[in-house]
Amino acid sequence: MSGRGKKRAVAGSPRSASKKSRSARAGLQFPVGRVFRFLRSGNYASRIGSGAAIYLAAVMEYLAAEVLELAGNAARENKKTRILPRHILLAVRNDDELNKLFACVTIPQGGVMPNILAQLLPKKTNANVASQKYGGSQ
Repeated sequence: MSGRGKKRAVAGSPRSASKKSRSARAGLQFPVGRVFRFLRSGNYASRIGSGAAIYLAAVMEYLAAEVLELAGNAARENKKTRILPRHILLAVRNDDELNKLFACVTIPQGGVMPNILAQLLPKKTNANVASQKYGGSQ
């Protein structure tokens, strides 16, 4: 019977408490059940504790929120409303801890950090400074 939606759990029914997902019980947006399934099928260990998936989902959610917040700030600085890979790269490389975590990661379409070596910049001499100051050329 399509189009009727989910059946609502009655408040007095004994199954109403168990209908809540593990993500909702933990207060997370990331799927705890899916993380648990991947941990079991990934052959990381023969036994996986129930708290491991919750902890891992919380860590992944925190990292995603941190990167998205910094990338959103970088997009706003560039007067853009959409986060591009360039903004993610700028956000990650400008943050010390995230840069250490993403040290060996290449972000496709991210470009490079803007950097000009001091030796390549034109030298400022006293004559150049005086001519720029007074607007004349010598």
